[in-house]
Amino acid sequence: MIDLGTIRAFLKYNDWADERLLAAAGALSDDQLDHPFDIGRGSLRKTMLHIVAAEEVWAERWRGQAKTPWPNEEERVAAATMQERLKRTWKRRDAFLATVGNDELSRDVVYRDSFGSLYRAALGDMMLQLCIHSTHHRAQVVNMLRRLGDEPPELDYMYWIRQPAKDV
Repeated sequence: MIDLGTIRAFLKYNDWADERLLAAAGALSDDQLDHPFDIGRGSLRKTMLHIVAAEEVWAERWRGQAKTPWPNEEERVAAATMQERLKRTWKRRDAFLATVGNDELSRDVVYRDSFGSLYRAALGDMMLQLCIHSTHHRAQVVNMLRRLGDEPPELDYMYWIRQPAKDV
């Protein structure tokens, strides 16, 4: 069973990882951001925009917005602009999370996907989907950064949570 504490922890990790990737991308040129790749959405910029768009859309779906049109992934926006969009989304998302209890995570939410098809899923599963979806596409961005010759940031969950231990 999914619980709200786990969802909140995964979302904090998700935010941290997104910020690290966007910071790395901030140092790239437009040519590098738009370099074509055979993975993800076809370029680093488009794949990162897809992450941003998905986080915006899923957060709206959680709040009961059945019609959630997919944002434009063809924009030539800077990594800093994507980060600003994410921070606004996180603020709305966190305000919503403050109103949700564990008992609501099994509640079905009806929404339309990006093709207009109508679906129903448990709120907790939809929340977990956001984290899994972003992790999938962040792995693609890491691969693109490596192919561009950059050293991507460490994004492993354990890297985020582990703390130095004292000798025992």
